Order: sequence, then C-alpha cells, then structure tokens
Amino acid sequence: MFEWIARLKKPRRDDSAPGWRSVRQGEWGEDVAANHLARLGWRILGRRVRPCRLDRRCEIDIVALDPAANRVVFVEVKTHASRSRYATRIWGVDRRKKRVLLRACATWIRREKWHGNFRFDIVEVYGSHDSAVPPAVDHVENVRLFGDNWRFW
Repeated sequence: MFEWIARLKKPRRDDSAPGWRSVRQGEWGEDVAANHLARLGWRILGRRVRPCRLDRRCEIDIVALDPAANRVVFVEVKTHASRSRYATRIWGVDRRKKRVLLRACATWIRREKWHGNFRFDIVEVYGSHDSAVPPAVDHVENVRLFGDNWRFW
C-alpha cells in the first residue's frame, strides 16, 4: 500500500553497487593527490570545492596554495587503474569539463576575492585503492586549459 514511500528513501551507499566503485576510486585518487601536494609543502585550501551552489558538476577537486610561487593552484585529479600507452588522463578534460572548470574557478576567485596569480594543474594517479602496489603519481604543472582569448569577467 505504501510502496511509493520506500521508493522515496535515499538509497544506501553500497560499494558493491554499480557506479560506487568508480566514486570510491576517484575519492581515493584525490586523497593520494592531496597527500602528494602536501609532501611538496603546498597548503591545501579546499578539497571537492563546489563554489557554484546550483550546479553539482561545478566542482574543483583540490584548491591549493603553492608557497614557492605564492599562487593559488586549481588541481584536477584524474585516477586510472593503469597507465595507457596511447593517451594520458589529460585527454579526460574535454570541452564540457573545461567550461565547468572555468565557471568554478571564476566563481571561487570572486567569492574569495583573490587578486593574486593562479594556475591549473592536473595530477594523474595510477593505481587502485585495494592494490598492494603503491600508486604512481604524475603531476603536470601549469596546464593551459583555455585559449588565448578567454577571460573570467
């Protein structure tokens, strides 16, 4: 009689359910990347930052401060189980993701009133959270995600 109430309940996060394994793998990759940046002496300002309140896709994986260059670094983390000899995870940042990153970073800069320099980095993590082998981390600094004529405002 009240089956519709059971359908309204939020499903419990079950790691064996389809899709949750990739979410867990991505979270693990972000943890590895944050630890890597902290070992470099960077200060982590935020993780999984969502400056746009109405858009769930509008997310920055890691916002960090590079003390050597005194600039904010927006980090996109790409996690994969193994290396591919054909393409890197940088190719995973497609046109739609670039547009979302641009909007997220512009909103963060306006909200935090940051007037200094900034850059975009991509950290690639190769491995698995349930593997005994330590993960490999590739840090690609100062990635040019946008063309010559882009502006935040």
